[in-house]
Amino acid sequence: MKSLKKIAICCLLLSIVTSCFKDNDDVINLIDFNDRNDLEIEDFVWRAMNVFYLYKPSNPDLANDRFATQEDRNEYLRTFENADDLFFNGLVTDADRFSFRTLDYRELENSFAGTTLNNGMEFGLIRLETGSSRIYGYIRYIIPNSPAADAGLERGMIFNRIDGTDLSDSNFRELLAPDSYTIGLANLNGNTLTAIDQTFTLNKVELTENPIHIAQTLDVNGQKIGYIMYNSFVANFDEQLNNAFAQLKSEGVTELVLDLRYNGGGSVETAIDLSSMITGQFNGQIFSTEQWNPDIQAQLEANNPERLTNFFNNTIRTGTAINSLNLSKVYILTSGSSASASELVINGLTPYIDVVTIGDTTTGKFQASITLYDSSDFGRQGANPRHFYALQPLVLTSANADGVTGFIDGLVPDVAITENYENLGVLGNINEPLLAAAIEQITTGKKSSLYQIQKENIGDSKMKNLLYQEMYKENIDISIINYLDF
Repeated sequence: MKSLKKIAICCLLLSIVTSCFKDNDDVINLIDFNDRNDLEIEDFVWRAMNVFYLYKPSNPDLANDRFATQEDRNEYLRTFENADDLFFNGLVTDADRFSFRTLDYRELENSFAGTTLNNGMEFGLIRLETGSSRIYGYIRYIIPNSPAADAGLERGMIFNRIDGTDLSDSNFRELLAPDSYTIGLANLNGNTLTAIDQTFTLNKVELTENPIHIAQTLDVNGQKIGYIMYNSFVANFDEQLNNAFAQLKSEGVTELVLDLRYNGGGSVETAIDLSSMITGQFNGQIFSTEQWNPDIQAQLEANNPERLTNFFNNTIRTGTAINSLNLSKVYILTSGSSASASELVINGLTPYIDVVTIGDTTTGKFQASITLYDSSDFGRQGANPRHFYALQPLVLTSANADGVTGFIDGLVPDVAITENYENLGVLGNINEPLLAAAIEQITTGKKSSLYQIQKENIGDSKMKNLLYQEMYKENIDISIINYLDF
């Protein structure tokens, strides 16, 4: 069996968010999670993974003929400590870095809307130097109207202490987990980190982040360049995203810089719509194709093959007409935090227009997930009222119109630039290093790499989010699948 490490990590992340969105009148788990005689949750987990899991063929315990009877299956389920043990150590394969579960799907549903327990300080965590356990945080950006904004924190600030304790690779999760903590600032000079006597106390609140952090038109020597910093593919903000493109269009932009450097992904449908906003001339053409596990793939190919193809759109999900720029070239800023739906946009556009990527190599996430509930068809309707446990497993891989997929090591940028944590620059300013490199590309065609000495990225503030680096499909009509065939 696999190590329990995945469970430990997932439980730790859960501890960061479990205080969110709780209704004191609700009992989160009416089923005894560790009762080996009550296997409702375990049986749901096995059935859901048996039907939908992308890597089902790699796990013999998920084979359709694995158990002759329900009692045989129950005996297998009882060999695990609980549903988490079954999911992470029995069913999820070594090839899978992204499948997860939630003890309370209401928190997950809030995450889909962009609502999290958050103090508004979005940061990255960096190892000070190779071999050192010391790490520091750097502020990437501040969410407007948040506790961090009210405290006066700014992009580029460095911190090395939480509640007076120095950050290390062994304690940062624990230190950053509480709903309230105090950060201590520091100065960074190469590999020298010097604490300074300046602290800020931050409290987490239920916060809905508008993922469109910046949308503006830059006038560079008379050339109109659109710049959008987009930090998450959240369906609730599709109208605002479309309005941002309307603004750029009305201001006459002829070039676009799309900043996805901190965007860990999200909705597949929003990614398709964003790509249609950038273009517009490819409506109805193939944007991406899907490959599910062999059982579902065969059923879809036989009964509903159009479900396997996603097309460029001319309306967003609300029916509003898309404001398209009809561009034949786009400049996309990336980093190691650019994942899933961000990579889908890059990969999906590449067969059609010139996509120039500037920054660092992306995460390498080309699989998508769906939410599975404990109901007769695994949908939200009729979910078992005795618990709120749900799964978010990988169910499909995505390929572009040329069949490109499987970029497990990420997408390598055309212009290699890493952020300098000692001098991040101001987001949206033409002198900010990554944006400046894009502008140089647009105005001169030069590819000036500014690759800093590589530092190990330990993680970032979004790690606490349930949907960290996820790409998901919403409102799946799974009634077309005949579960009795499995």
